[in-house]
Amino acid sequence: MPRPHCPRCNRPLDRCLCALIPRLPSRTRVLILQHPSEVRHALNTARLAALALPNAELRVGEVFEDLPALLTPPGYRACLLFPGEEAQPLLQLAAHLHEQPLLLVVPDGTWRKARKLLHCNPALAALPRVSLQPGLQSRYRLRKAPQAGALSTIEAIVSALETLEAPARFDALLKPFEALIEGQIAAMGEETFRRNH
Repeated sequence: MPRPHCPRCNRPLDRCLCALIPRLPSRTRVLILQHPSEVRHALNTARLAALALPNAELRVGEVFEDLPALLTPPGYRACLLFPGEEAQPLLQLAAHLHEQPLLLVVPDGTWRKARKLLHCNPALAALPRVSLQPGLQSRYRLRKAPQAGALSTIEAIVSALETLEAPARFDALLKPFEALIEGQIAAMGEETFRRNH
């Protein structure tokens, strides 16, 4: 018989994270496009981010038919949080945001799946790209980063919002993320964790 799950955070009831999920208003609108393979992932950090940010929306899919409407909410300028040579550092952009807030589009999935989302959705690939400052360290102790500066979705969102909306802080969003990681480590046992991570 399957374990009962919390309908909100989607975690097993005995590991519900709802009490740790803050409510953090932001001027920036966040649109998370989640690859379907991430939905059942034990560490679904995109869902936690969407629950904590009233000005965020989480969509699941590979091809988004309504993408043009999603990318043009009135009063926002859309950009894609995705590294690359043509990506503008968010820190540079933050200085020019007094007139119009950003719609920050964040693909959620492995690097391969995120690239597939861009390939399947040309309107997404056509957006101006922005990137986080180099040298950030992930707290995601359960996964080996594929490259330096690679962050989980929730960490990338926190870093982006703190860059765009300084001095506002969004690190409270990492509390349920840390609890999630601690829970996974406890479930696998400290010895297994040390051996594999």
